[in-house]
Amino acid sequence: MIVLSLWGEYADVLAKGFFQRALIESVLIGILCGIVGTFVVLRGYAFIGDALAHATFPGVAIAYLWRASVLGGALAAGFVTSFLIGWVARHRKVSNDTAIGVLFAGAFALGVVIVSRATTYTKDISSLLFGDVIGVSQRDIVILLVTGVLIVGTVAFCYRDLLLAAFDPTFAAAIGRPVGLIDALTLGLLTLTIVVGLQTVGNILIVALVVTPSATARLLTDRVPVMMLLGATIGGLSGAVGLLASYPLELAPGATIVIVATLAFFLALALSPKHGWLFSAIERRRKVEDGRRMVKVPLTQDWEKR
Repeated sequence: MIVLSLWGEYADVLAKGFFQRALIESVLIGILCGIVGTFVVLRGYAFIGDALAHATFPGVAIAYLWRASVLGGALAAGFVTSFLIGWVARHRKVSNDTAIGVLFAGAFALGVVIVSRATTYTKDISSLLFGDVIGVSQRDIVILLVTGVLIVGTVAFCYRDLLLAAFDPTFAAAIGRPVGLIDALTLGLLTLTIVVGLQTVGNILIVALVVTPSATARLLTDRVPVMMLLGATIGGLSGAVGLLASYPLELAPGATIVIVATLAFFLALALSPKHGWLFSAIERRRKVEDGRRMVKVPLTQDWEKR
């Protein structure tokens, strides 16, 4: 009876347009994050992704208060911050990590100051911080589809350069590849992905959706194309399962999506056939047993000779 009742509730909500749009948005952004996240994980850009996610907040806040395009405001803030990080890091006494830490914290604080000046902002701004996938419109899905096609097309066209710069930037520079331009392209793709994912999981959690599915896929395979496919699959499934689980449990959809992705990561960390805790423990035990056998055989043979 409980299963039938739950299925009846799901059937009712799945028939509603807002939930269908939310489900499409969650799956699409999960797939897109899995694709772009592959290069973020390989390049070690997780911290930069966090910085860019926080750096978009003042642009989002200004756009919201001026009733302008939130997407445009977030993009502008993200690209300005990317430029400032590169410019500040050129100083010989300021490292990349220092520049990122200073600018992303400062940008986020600026966003908080801006929204604090508004008289009524709590509910709307909280949706920007934590996501509001239930409020996705048809226009938002169209924007995500167009942006997704642009990002996937760019990744396919520049795949070899992105891959080479991710694995060995020194060698890429030595053979004449524009590593600086490739890094800028990677950051641009990351910024676009973060911006279109803001409504799904929010400003604070979007970097987790970019990194976690790809990090999970990295535990399951050593081949980059397979890693990208697995990352996109895990991201899409996390979006669908997280949204569907949030409804009966009455949880925040964006946060639930990220929790599902995180659980998948720990599951892979425990059960991965190559890098999992369980496999490693079995492998260590097998080596110990093999070592004991190798020690016992010569001792037995030597005793028989005596």
